[in-house]
Amino acid sequence: MPQIVFVYGNEVGSTHINVTDGRNVSLLPDGTHPIANKEVQVRVVHSLTLQSINVVIGWVYFLAWSISFYPQTIENFRRRSVVGLNFDFLCYNLTGFLAYSFFNVGLFYVKSVQDEYFAQYGGSVIPVQPNDVFFALHAVVLTIVTITQCFFFDRGDQRISNICKGLTSVAWLFAGISLVVTLTGKINWYTYLNFFSYIKLGITLIKYIPQAVMNYRRQSTVGWSIGNVLLDFTGGSFSLIQMFFLAYNNNEWNSIFGDFTKFGLGFFSILFDILFMTQHYILYRHSREYTPIEDNEKQHDDHKDANVNKPVSAI
Repeated sequence: MPQIVFVYGNEVGSTHINVTDGRNVSLLPDGTHPIANKEVQVRVVHSLTLQSINVVIGWVYFLAWSISFYPQTIENFRRRSVVGLNFDFLCYNLTGFLAYSFFNVGLFYVKSVQDEYFAQYGGSVIPVQPNDVFFALHAVVLTIVTITQCFFFDRGDQRISNICKGLTSVAWLFAGISLVVTLTGKINWYTYLNFFSYIKLGITLIKYIPQAVMNYRRQSTVGWSIGNVLLDFTGGSFSLIQMFFLAYNNNEWNSIFGDFTKFGLGFFSILFDILFMTQHYILYRHSREYTPIEDNEKQHDDHKDANVNKPVSAI
């Protein structure tokens, strides 16, 4: 007769319980025992309400971060121009979110990777949530859409810098070499995927710099959507709030370091968003549509030529 087993927690945290059954029961069609070697995760939290709030917060920052890609795309389409949007930023973004997608998908869906994570961090909760996976994949798609716009809209004389090409090449070369090392069994798959998270974090540290410098040189933020910045700031803030709520509610502060990329992504994004808001609303708030200096000089020369060729009225 089936028996119900109640497990009571004395303190907040989580653990894994291996369940076996020594009774003489019928084997499953594949010849395995129906209960033997089953593993159950038991988690005790501070508050079920806070757990529900954390889920809502996760979807709020997912929506904010996901929607943040659209204002720039719409701005480019409206202007029929990508002048003002730095190409290095787009290149870094694509590399970073591809790396972030590999990490999130691997840790969230692959059981063997999860087992390696648990072996390293004990009975810790998986730090990757479903909205993290959706966000990363969605970011890759929208970044590709924005890059595609660069081929069809006015882009001026802008090109991807050699520095950007070099750094992204080094990142993918590192990923390729690490894959070979993983296949030889020198490191496990969780460690390999963690390298992608470090690539993403490194990209986050530098990807905004070219855009900030470009705004400074132009003394303008025209072409760089402030809607993108505001939504990114919202997403980054809620991302950090979710991580700390999750760590507190499960009493597992090491979960922050288990997905340090997520923490760094939110933290450094907020810092640069504050810089961009300062540029847009304070430093360059009176800036208008940017016109290259050489174009102004050409228009001035054309105007002089027109005056020279203009007939002089008789006095």
